Formats: sequence, C-alpha cells, structure tokens
Amino acid sequence: MNILHALFKTSIGKKVIMAVTGLILVGFVIGHLIGNLQIFLPPEKINEYAHFLQSLGKVLWLIRIGLLVAVVLHIWMAVSLVLENRAARKKGYQSQKTLRASYASRTMKYSGLIVFAFIVYHLLHFTVKSTHGEDFYPMTMLHGEKVYDVHTMMVLGFQQPLVSIFYLIAIALLSLHLSHGFSSMFQSLGLRTRSWSGLLEKLAITISVLYFLGNAAIVIAVMTGMVGIQNPDFASCCPVEAHEVANAKH
Repeated sequence: MNILHALFKTSIGKKVIMAVTGLILVGFVIGHLIGNLQIFLPPEKINEYAHFLQSLGKVLWLIRIGLLVAVVLHIWMAVSLVLENRAARKKGYQSQKTLRASYASRTMKYSGLIVFAFIVYHLLHFTVKSTHGEDFYPMTMLHGEKVYDVHTMMVLGFQQPLVSIFYLIAIALLSLHLSHGFSSMFQSLGLRTRSWSGLLEKLAITISVLYFLGNAAIVIAVMTGMVGIQNPDFASCCPVEAHEVANAKH
C-alpha cells in the first residue's frame, strides 16, 4: 500500500507513472508507424501484417487493454499534476523554473487531449470498423483465406481530405508532444544529467520530426496517387472515382 500511495499520491510518483506509461506509448507509436509504412510495399505485405495481429486473438486484446490502461494513466497523472501546480500557485508558491518552458511543454495538455480524440477515432475506424459504410472495409484473398484488405482501407481513408487533415494535425501535435515528453521522461526517472541533456534534447527532436515525416509521407503518397487501390474489386484510379466505383457495385 505504501508503494501505491507513493506512486499515486505524490508528485514524484505521478511523474514516474507518466514516464513509464509514456515509454510504453512511445514504443507503440513507433512500432505502429513501422507497420503502416508497409503500405509502400506490395498490398499483401501490410495485409499479412494486419492478419498476423488479428490472429493473436485474446493476446491482441490484452495488448489493447494494456495500451488503453497506459493512455488513461498517462492522462490521469498529467491532469492531476496540472491541477496540483495550479493549486500551488494559488497558495502563493512559485514553481521552480530551471529551464525556460518550451512551446511543446506549455501545450502538452492541449495536444494530449487532441491526440486522445484521434486515438479514439482511429480505433473506431480500423478496429471497431464503425466510422464508415461497408465499402470502406473490403475483403481480399490472402494465401487462400479471406481477410480484411487493410491496404485498401488505408487508401480509402486517406483519400478523404477531412480525414487526412485531421490525421496530419493529430500527428503534428503528437510529434510535438513527443519532442518534450521523450526528454522529460528521462528526467522523471532520474536518468537525465547535464552532461547529456543536450544530446537527449536533440534526439527527442530528431525522433519527433522523423515520426511526423514518416506518417505524413503515407498521407501524401495516397493523396497524390503514388499509392493507390490495387484490390481487383475496386478501381485503382483517381481518389474520388475509386469510392464512386465501389458504390456503383452495390
């Protein structure tokens, strides 16, 4: 009980929880990007990847639940720390400012909420499959088995300008979030020292920029037609016509 009290009731404990859950989430988003970049390979590659994840069954749901718990704890601790800081300022305490707050650190709470909204939409779109009609969730044959055509699902999704704009905004905010959160995570765990804090800051910025560019490349490739629909049940033509042809078949 003392350990739980130290983690959930003290500022240091809350920062440790934020750091650990942040590390889990950073690993997830980078792994998620690597998986999505397979859209530049033949369609069966990303479909095989998606089918493998689905084949995990209960294990996949345990992973999802674990990630959901990490997200909830991360946001909970962040909100709790913000409220504590506000209460301390009202009582007349001055916050310790050893470094000038960056734009990323000042907007963490706002970017976090928008990213959370994006995660909810993303899960409803690709996991629950409830945000669009059945035309957006086509099937394809993979090694003699009928599976969801994730390649086509991604292309159809990013062919919608509003979805792509929302995605890019969310990814930009998440990248901004990463640029500050990655380095502060080491500080919360007591692993950040003056001798390598500069290198850590540069590493955080590099990771966040590469993360944004990797995700943006997927959207741009679809919007410009560099990556198109290759499912024989759909027309691999321009973005607008592809969905119109799919609707005409029903």
